[in-house]
Amino acid sequence: MFTSPSTAPPRSISKSEYYSSLPWFRRCLAMLNWRPVVDYELREIEFEKRRIAHEQRMKELESDIARLNELNSKIDTLFSSCSTKLSPHQNIPNNSEA
Repeated sequence: MFTSPSTAPPRSISKSEYYSSLPWFRRCLAMLNWRPVVDYELREIEFEKRRIAHEQRMKELESDIARLNELNSKIDTLFSSCSTKLSPHQNIPNNSEA
């Protein structure tokens, strides 16, 4: 299995980046020490990013499992076809019997 760069852990957003993304009135409220709201919203954003990354990883794992199951069935088919093509054990005379 391999990982793609999209499955890297999401980058945390800093409070200053968060403040800059807010409208002017929300920025003013945030500067007035409305920290619990900001922290809650930041945690919510981080949780959503982790949930999305987790869902993507689960989809990748499901596709990997499906691919491996397909390969296992092909291998089983090859083994069963090889075992039917082989002749049964032939009796090889021992030197002591001759």
